[in-house]
Amino acid sequence: MLPDALLSAEISRALGRPFRAVSAREAGGGCIHRALVLEGDGGRWFVKLNAADTLPMFEAEQDGLSALAATGAFRVPQPLCCGVADGLAYLALEYLPLDPVTERSGAIACGHALAALHRTTGARYGWRRDNFIGATPQANAESDSWTRFFADARLRPQLARAAAHGPALRKKGESLAEKLPAFFLDYRPPASLLHGDLWHGNAAMCGNAPAIFDPAVYYGDREADLAMTELFGGFPEAFYAAYREAWPLAEGYESRKTLYNLYHVLNHLNLFGAGYLRQAERMIDRLLAELRG
Repeated sequence: MLPDALLSAEISRALGRPFRAVSAREAGGGCIHRALVLEGDGGRWFVKLNAADTLPMFEAEQDGLSALAATGAFRVPQPLCCGVADGLAYLALEYLPLDPVTERSGAIACGHALAALHRTTGARYGWRRDNFIGATPQANAESDSWTRFFADARLRPQLARAAAHGPALRKKGESLAEKLPAFFLDYRPPASLLHGDLWHGNAAMCGNAPAIFDPAVYYGDREADLAMTELFGGFPEAFYAAYREAWPLAEGYESRKTLYNLYHVLNHLNLFGAGYLRQAERMIDRLLAELRG
């Protein structure tokens, strides 16, 4: 366990002024990392901890948070520092008091903010570095083709990992990956800056401001973010109405939504086991049937 005094020293060094933790309490940090809230002279900080070899995850998170914060669309916890100390990797973030997005006004603000985030665009699909989706490495080699990027950097790596659950899934998935351009005959999405892992647990309200965190950023089709908000539920209908008011969606979103969420269901299959196998198979079968229809 990394001593509070050592964390205090790391934070002090990053701040350029003294910080001494007088309290440290466990906080919900997801299922991957341990999380603490350190409070004392000089402020309050949210600190994630894990084994030293997880430092690349923290470095990628720091990079993604900085990119999201630079747009000004959402309130984002500012990363302070990350590194390895006493054999543990750590990431220290600005502490934000957060509440769920439940009120209509907050949902509307979130919808408008997400549309504003997606207005930030890049020249190519992908990102300047690889990062992680949950605990899974996420490749982001840049591409001029969205369908090529989604097939090669999203579907195929997950299908390769899922081969352990049976060759049939991978074979059908490869068939789908080869046919991806058919879903984009009349649709050319701009390369929007995406949160990348936008389920309801990664969005909240900070006072009156919508906030997001725990990103897996890259430039891609904005619909991929919206699709994931629907995968596990939790976002009020006012959120979607506000987004569409700010930036209407193109025809064909319902089919592409299944395609984009397939990536996350495959990732859950690979992380958490066969409980997601049938869902992944059904999604692939549905998409292939649409192409045949």
